[in-house]
Amino acid sequence: MIHLPPLDGRAIWLAIAAFLAGVLNAVAGGGSFLSFPAMLGTGMLPVQANATNTVALWPGQLTSIAAYRDDVRKYLRLAILMGFAGLVGGTVGAIVLLNTPQTTFLHLVPWLLLIAATIFAASGPISRWIERRRLRDNPDRREGGAAQAQHMPNRTLVFILTAVVCFYIGYFGAGAGFLIITLLSLFGFNDLNEINALKVVSTTMANGVAFLIFVVSGQVEWRYCLVAMVACAIGGYSSASLARRVPQPVLRGTVIVIGFGMAAWFFWKNR
Repeated sequence: MIHLPPLDGRAIWLAIAAFLAGVLNAVAGGGSFLSFPAMLGTGMLPVQANATNTVALWPGQLTSIAAYRDDVRKYLRLAILMGFAGLVGGTVGAIVLLNTPQTTFLHLVPWLLLIAATIFAASGPISRWIERRRLRDNPDRREGGAAQAQHMPNRTLVFILTAVVCFYIGYFGAGAGFLIITLLSLFGFNDLNEINALKVVSTTMANGVAFLIFVVSGQVEWRYCLVAMVACAIGGYSSASLARRVPQPVLRGTVIVIGFGMAAWFFWKNR
């Protein structure tokens, strides 16, 4: 039987942080910058906190595949390939995490947060570059011909690079979705819906297999996980109106400040 955590300051902050993480993931990304430190704040060991955070946030990611089902069907073979790469990379990353000593992972946390925050900060300028490139290569949004040829990258290279990114997802994961977006843009994809569809498939598979490994290995603190899962789902569901009212630059700037702030906090705490 799963017992809910006592209603103290740590549990309340976890619920608030998970709610805000759900909002951020739905409208800008970067929710783990809040939810993972909140998990650590409950007193969980670092590896268990990361595993519990992955499990709590994954159900919200799974539903995203349905939203991109048409684009997934359009590139079904490539989607299957990237999904398989996600399973391979996510499996290895999760297993390596479970075999990382707690103190080692705790000392890696600020570096992982710093890397993730840097990736997220770079995503804005690079996304604008991708959009300029898309308009330059396809000003009339033509279909067929040369535009379709760009969508046939070297499948072996796509598999290897996707598996490498998904290793990071299985191990820690914050900010990794943007690495998939950048990877696909470099392989010639210009349509952001197609890019997001393939990204969602690979990241959901990587986090999904990590979900199973963490659950089977008994690394999930369910009493905190369920609180975060429900709060995150509510945050994601209620974020639609917020996304329309708050400018994206403000949301992204908030996430970047939180990310670098959390990294600085853990660097200071681990000194």
